[in-house]
Amino acid sequence: MYQDEVVLCGSSAYTKKFYLNSDFENLPDQIKNDLKILCVLYTEDVGGTLQLVFNKEGSLIFHTECEENDFLYDEIGSVLKMKQLQQTKQDLFEALEMFYKVFFLGEEFEEDQGCY
Repeated sequence: MYQDEVVLCGSSAYTKKFYLNSDFENLPDQIKNDLKILCVLYTEDVGGTLQLVFNKEGSLIFHTECEENDFLYDEIGSVLKMKQLQQTKQDLFEALEMFYKVFFLGEEFEEDQGCY
């Protein structure tokens, strides 16, 4: 049903805009706000563009790039910022992956048995 990659959201330091895929409008407002803040702060800090993308297995991946002559883009800062976000926002990213796998890929929801 879906292609190999599905964009969840993105932000651009060049256009100063945030994009949320309309397929995800039914996410809770707090999650949509968190995604907006996360993406916009990322591009304001390091420059370029950022997209959060689901791959065909349902994993959330960061895609970032910059224009060819963008000397203000912080490539090292980009990698460090991604690692920081993956640690501090791990619960959010795992919940988004589960949401995508259940509602978009049709996988069964399995609760962890040890969480009682």
